[in-house]
Amino acid sequence: MTWAHARGMKSFLVRILEGALVVAFAVLTLDVLWGVVSRYVLGEQSRWTEELAIYLLIWIALLGAPVAYAEKAHLGVDYLVGKMHPAAQRLAAVSVEVIVGGFATVALVHGGWLLMTKTLATGQMSPALDIPMGYVYAATPLSGAFFVLFVASNLVHLIAARVGEKQARASQSR
Repeated sequence: MTWAHARGMKSFLVRILEGALVVAFAVLTLDVLWGVVSRYVLGEQSRWTEELAIYLLIWIALLGAPVAYAEKAHLGVDYLVGKMHPAAQRLAAVSVEVIVGGFATVALVHGGWLLMTKTLATGQMSPALDIPMGYVYAATPLSGAFFVLFVASNLVHLIAARVGEKQARASQSR
């Protein structure tokens, strides 16, 4: 996979996630508005609105995190890294990607998958919406999968940049 392919795939996935987040946020807004109207205008709040809002917030947070990571909008402490030698900066960048990828693989993908499948196997249902709770928990391994894909894309970029630098130095020395 070339860097251009990885970057294109990453951009495509980010756009899909952003679209899903916009839809989820719009549904959340309508849900909360209906909850307010049903409570204060109709006199009794619909019992499902609060539960839906909670589940939508879970999905928005878990799918928004990989988007922020992909667009480098996450929190980071780069002051010290900026003071390092370029080779040390690259090593730090690769190390961070490996750590994030490892966490996403073990905790989010593997752990989230176990949580989701075991919950689906037990048949646990949400109280108000009456949907399988495993579907709510599916946001965790899905989020992890996006993190892993974005980490892979970032690593391809870091390796391609390193190879490009070596090739440029080799052609300059000729």
